[in-house]
Amino acid sequence: MGLSYEDLEVGKRYVIGSHTFGRDEVVQFAEQFDPQPFHLSEAAGEASMFGGLVASGWHTCSIMMGMLVRNFLRDSTSMGSPGVDEIRWLKPTRVGDTLTMTNTVVSKRVSQSKPDRGIVETLWEGHNQHGELIVTVRSKALFGLRHPGAAS
Repeated sequence: MGLSYEDLEVGKRYVIGSHTFGRDEVVQFAEQFDPQPFHLSEAAGEASMFGGLVASGWHTCSIMMGMLVRNFLRDSTSMGSPGVDEIRWLKPTRVGDTLTMTNTVVSKRVSQSKPDRGIVETLWEGHNQHGELIVTVRSKALFGLRHPGAAS
């Protein structure tokens, strides 16, 4: 068994991974899921407030979710999430940007109704290669306890 509720420490920041956004993937995602003009072509991006082709915020979040599952949650006791509390797209993700994701444990508690699992609140942050904060996500996740009844 990998990572479980007991292993997660409030205040601990985990570096999850990095991803570089290529032009073709930005356009392909937009064509399928968010076909706003500034996600589809350089010309439309140049004419927009962004001044260039930018990735959909949903694309950015999808990439972050993929990194989280592959690099952090795999083989863990994760039981999914009851939801996302907040997403903030602070700056656009541009073609060629490399986004590095971190995940910080904000709080955690054992469920009162299902004491075999805990609720963990996290803050995801995505910074570009210039160190600029691009996106934040606040969410909760459920993790199984390795030793139900032993954690408080």
